[in-house]
Amino acid sequence: MSNKNFISVQFKKLTQSQLAIPIFSLLLLVVFNLIRDPSFFSIAIKQNNMGNTVLAGNLISILNGASELVILAIGMTLVTSATKGQDISIGAAAAIAGSIFVKVLRANTITIPMILFALLLACVVAILFCLFNGILIAKFNIQPMIASLILYTAGRPIAYWINGGATPNVDSPLLSCLGGFIPGIPVPSPIIIVIIFILLINAILKFTTIGLYIQSVGINERAAKLNGISPVWMKLLVFVILGICVSLAGSMNVCRIGLINHETILIDIEMDAILAVAIGGNALSGGKFKLTGSIIGAYIIQTLTITLYAMKVSSTAVKAYKAIVIIAIVVIGSPVVKKWFSQVRAKIASKFVKVEAK
Repeated sequence: MSNKNFISVQFKKLTQSQLAIPIFSLLLLVVFNLIRDPSFFSIAIKQNNMGNTVLAGNLISILNGASELVILAIGMTLVTSATKGQDISIGAAAAIAGSIFVKVLRANTITIPMILFALLLACVVAILFCLFNGILIAKFNIQPMIASLILYTAGRPIAYWINGGATPNVDSPLLSCLGGFIPGIPVPSPIIIVIIFILLINAILKFTTIGLYIQSVGINERAAKLNGISPVWMKLLVFVILGICVSLAGSMNVCRIGLINHETILIDIEMDAILAVAIGGNALSGGKFKLTGSIIGAYIIQTLTITLYAMKVSSTAVKAYKAIVIIAIVVIGSPVVKKWFSQVRAKIASKFVKVEAK
């Protein structure tokens, strides 16, 4: 194969990849920031308030700040794939999970076993609430966004009621380590937790048929049923996984700030999670998915947020600027633009062939 043919083939593979748009978008943000401020992604070694040597900088802030969003984007991807819709109540469910987490810890001496027990109980409660949505969707065929609207509306008041109408705090060095830095480890704990979670999910999808079954239900529910796959059980399974994601994200956020505020915890996170799925090249109509795309999408959103703050954009205007950029990214990844791009790619490829023929 000649060099020109090789370049043409590689260019075609790159542009046809589902990850082309998210990777290009992330690279665009990286280049923009390097031009605007060459030191934007520099990493510094500092000492925090506890006297520990830690890594600091915008890159660390992006990786750390996106932790909850990455976890929720993974759960949202699986729900989208299986149900052909999105759950808009994950922020409210995270508030409930965080409230349970805080209530258990405040009633007991905070130790590592107690933290694990509180996380487990928060996980069970979050799964039950997510399964409420799952049953409405899987058994009663209610559209996912409508089904989850109930918990979206009632979830935060429930979280408020769990702790007796208060916003209690939890103060413990152990929680500070989980939400900040473990002594002797310069990388923020949430980043480590996310890496472990991603590896665990990838291992489950790689060594089991769960991922294939989820995609099968999302692509053609009737065909999946004829092949012995239960659409109902697969849909309920993705909501169980979503419950785990929700409880982990909610508990992690509590560890970060040391309290539970039902009104502000992970506010609007559901919209960012849906956008992460879309930016990652996953169809919001369900079917095939790539978790890598959603993870990159989550980091794109966080990179954009940090970039806007670095440019001194006010917090009230950040959402508007994010919306403009995200709309552009979603439009670029739309079927119409992809079709036009494939036509351009075909013309470029044909020129390579003609030049070589000469």
